[in-house]
Amino acid sequence: MRMRTMFVAVVALTLVTAYGITTRVRRGAVRLATTGTAPTGNAEAGKGHWVVGNTSCRNCHGADGEGAFGPALAGRIDLTYERFRAQMRSPAERMPAYVESELTGQEIADLVAYFSSLSPPVKPAPWRVELPKDAPRGQQLAVAVIGCAQCHGLTLSTPRHGMFEVNGDWNWFKRMVYDHTTAQREQWNQLDPALPRVTPAPAGPAGRNRIRMGNYSPQRLPESTLKEIYDWARDLGPLATLTGRLAAAPAAASGGATYTITVINAAMKNKGLTAEDVTVAVGLPDNVRVVNATGGGYGGTQRNGEGNTVAVWRVRRLAPTDQQTFTLTLSSAAPTLRGTIRWEKPAVKADDGVTFALPGAGRRGRGAA
Repeated sequence: MRMRTMFVAVVALTLVTAYGITTRVRRGAVRLATTGTAPTGNAEAGKGHWVVGNTSCRNCHGADGEGAFGPALAGRIDLTYERFRAQMRSPAERMPAYVESELTGQEIADLVAYFSSLSPPVKPAPWRVELPKDAPRGQQLAVAVIGCAQCHGLTLSTPRHGMFEVNGDWNWFKRMVYDHTTAQREQWNQLDPALPRVTPAPAGPAGRNRIRMGNYSPQRLPESTLKEIYDWARDLGPLATLTGRLAAAPAAASGGATYTITVINAAMKNKGLTAEDVTVAVGLPDNVRVVNATGGGYGGTQRNGEGNTVAVWRVRRLAPTDQQTFTLTLSSAAPTLRGTIRWEKPAVKADDGVTFALPGAGRRGRGAA
């Protein structure tokens, strides 16, 4: 434990020192660019930007700006428009820069007004993602030094989905971090809009079409550090962009209840990865039996690892944009029906399943999220 703590502290000190070398130059340049009349901020609009707006700032700075992994922003009388704008456009610390197209000067002024309307916090909130005991080096950097995991989760599930989506390599990952606002839009534009989206969609209210993450600088996040994070995430494995849709079909004349299950690989056609040896399992409620099932690969019912009865289909491979539909007729209606999708290749060491459910039946998403 002591060695792990020392590693995080040493890396953090090294990065902070690197940041400090260029801070004065960048701040001077930003001051020259921000001279003139500051926009008049609106606190209510600022609250909207903060809560449902363009970025994921709350993941680091706390739900109410009370601070967490990042510093507190609530009640900061020293946080002027000029100072906050300088930090957003050219950060001195371990955060990405936000360009005008993703966070406008007016929105920055609104945020400053909102922070000024809040009371200073009594104490910071806990980190959204805590560093686990005995974490490997790459995870230590992602969670406790750079903070990637505060938005992307303990195992960086979002970038690993993106990796599967386009068969992303180190060069892809590097560009996604250093030129995110351009690279992410390019990736979105290449996806089939008719398919469900697994990686995050544009942020903010409808029509705003913003990107939550800004662009990191190699001066603040050295390439050697980023490569350690990438190597760790890559070793965990690309996460299949598989989704499941479960819907009730019209009632059959013979009675019972029929449901359709559609499994989709939402990766980019001719570029993304193929999921192989896919297993689809739908849990059966007590006292409900299977009357009929259709779709290739149906293997009947069996007990899963938790001792529950599930109806199972096996699919040899699902290439990018492939879809397969199955039907399941039960002896009676099952309004809480839900299922799981797992795959064997590409192999993963974390987050190895996707859950799906009838609308209103409960949570769906990645198995270990």
